Amino acid sequence: MTRGPGPDPRLPADAELAARLVRGAGELAHRMRADGLSAQAKTSVSDVVTAADHAAERLVVDTLATERPEDGVLGEEGSAREGRSGRTWVIDPVDGTYNFVAGLDWWCSAIALTDGDRLVLGAVHHPATGRTLVGGPDLPTTVDGVPLEPLVDRPLAQSCLTTYLHPPYLDHEVGRAFRRMAGRAATLRMLGSGSMDAVAVAEGRLHVVCQHSVPPWDELPGAALVLGAGGVTRRVEAAGVTWYAAGAPTAVAEVARALVG
Repeated sequence: MTRGPGPDPRLPADAELAARLVRGAGELAHRMRADGLSAQAKTSVSDVVTAADHAAERLVVDTLATERPEDGVLGEEGSAREGRSGRTWVIDPVDGTYNFVAGLDWWCSAIALTDGDRLVLGAVHHPATGRTLVGGPDLPTTVDGVPLEPLVDRPLAQSCLTTYLHPPYLDHEVGRAFRRMAGRAATLRMLGSGSMDAVAVAEGRLHVVCQHSVPPWDELPGAALVLGAGGVTRRVEAAGVTWYAAGAPTAVAEVARALVG
């Protein structure tokens, strides 16, 4: 995903819409959880879906159909529509569904906007705190309209790495690449929501995020926020899979070198 050539005049309206969409989706999911939900497994015990995921995605898709009918959509829970504008809204209605179901607060609603292969912006709403972040390559990241402090660069050895590795990969070539990378960080966290991890990186509370085989709805919203805070993103081919890293420039470069050995 490439950066844009310069600010698009549509960017303020896009940012306002993105913030409104994730707030609405997050608030709906939060209410539905309070009323009680059951979960269904998708690919594993840690990969689950609820009625709130589907309802929140439908809310976003229906709003876009009315307000941006020319744009495409791509949603984690199956929504897909080819647009005529070349732009696509990438939707993760509940990122961190295992945490959501378990009653933990590290989950969010997230969205990204792309224009062809260019990342325009991302937005995340965290219902537990009521905060909404919006940012992108040409849009400094804000929290409820207040700009974040620029991200501070640091080496991996002085960084908190937030990541995830599915246990079956531990004894695989992927696991060996993971250990090379994780073993060089100052400390490690596995928190269970890629977009929330990227929020923490953009805010400087964590320093670099890295996982492999990340789908666009888990990558792009948070990547936009990190870029808008002055960080970098990178994709790396190692151990037969594609890794995504975002955060402090030096730490990201060192993650990439460690992954390829």
